[in-house]
Amino acid sequence: MWDKRGRDNLVDLPLDGVKVLDLSRFLSGPYCTSVLADMGAEVTKVERLPGGDDSRRLEPKVNGESYPFATANRNKRSVCLDLKSEDGREVFLRLARDADVIVENFRPGVTKRLGIDHESINELNPRIIYCSITGFGQTGPYALRAGFDIIAQGVGGFMRMTGQPDDDRPTKVGIAINDIAAGATAIYSILGAYIHRLKGGEGQYIDISLVDAGLAWTIWEAGAYFGSGELPAQTGSRHRRTTPYQAYRTGDGYVTVGANNDRLWQRFCEKVVERPEWLDEPRFLDLPARMRNIDELEQEIEDVFVQHPTEHWVEKLDVAGVPGGPVLLYDEVMQNHHIQAREMVAEIEHPIIGKMQMLGIPAKLSETPLSIRRPAPWLGQHTVEMLLDAGYSKDKVADLFEGNVVFDAGRGREEKD
Repeated sequence: MWDKRGRDNLVDLPLDGVKVLDLSRFLSGPYCTSVLADMGAEVTKVERLPGGDDSRRLEPKVNGESYPFATANRNKRSVCLDLKSEDGREVFLRLARDADVIVENFRPGVTKRLGIDHESINELNPRIIYCSITGFGQTGPYALRAGFDIIAQGVGGFMRMTGQPDDDRPTKVGIAINDIAAGATAIYSILGAYIHRLKGGEGQYIDISLVDAGLAWTIWEAGAYFGSGELPAQTGSRHRRTTPYQAYRTGDGYVTVGANNDRLWQRFCEKVVERPEWLDEPRFLDLPARMRNIDELEQEIEDVFVQHPTEHWVEKLDVAGVPGGPVLLYDEVMQNHHIQAREMVAEIEHPIIGKMQMLGIPAKLSETPLSIRRPAPWLGQHTVEMLLDAGYSKDKVADLFEGNVVFDAGRGREEKD
């Protein structure tokens, strides 16, 4: 939850004192640094002139501020620099001297041209942990290609294994799964590198690819392919290796069922659908038989399930000890009493948007509970503060603003108000 009392009244967080410079935009890098910030790291977004992080353009907007940007960039500060100028580059290098981690997701070669690549930073700060996130990685024949999430989903095979079996059109996973996979991979890689450094090691460079990160999550599919040459096909909500394990139509919607071993299958037949004769039915006698006859099994189950609404079947599954649950729309998810009880919907006050809601923190740590300590910054909100902390005089800061080297979207707002 967001603590309005201020940071000093909170318990120490796991990454207290770790300084992160975030050059990334859109989702893969910002997701990574958002989690690091939730864990206590001092994350400063270094945003480019004139528009900052590209996700600031995303709708919906409230009072001119992007709501999607605000949900992905909490607990961070923002400095806005013209990195193409010599003065802007010098500001960044000064900030980098004291940083522990730098995260960027430019196309390979961009940071080199700007003079802020790993080699340049490492000369100033040999303890730096420098993480680059790109579509295809820093090496290989595709390295210089631009790569967004949907490109990675296509190249990594996701779009040929997602969707309904009777529709051959490629289907995108509903969320930006490769972006999130790359961000999660970057998180554990950075933490591993940081632990290495704590043990007396040096800083290091981390190369993360959206394609690699997503592909690494295709565990079962890889096992089937390498083991037998099987190509993962579009299966709707079905599991590729076991059944019943999918969503089934009910009288008013859908319910998921996970009766994927013999013990659960028996409970399902006897106590949920009340069809004990299925246990002796040759088509469903064991898992191989059920998989061979999965179409018929689905039809038999749905013929029973459509006789009652979803909640009826959820209750029966719970009583029988068979995993299952409703298939919810997103608004139903956010209003669900369990989601609310787990504090997965948080409310904070943003200086421009006002009162706003966002996702809560999924990691529940007993001794160092994580918190939302500050809302996402407006563009360049902390530019003056950061430059003064870095040793620039007030006159020099004013000169940098005058020369359009740095920017603060809220500069002068107090006077106007």
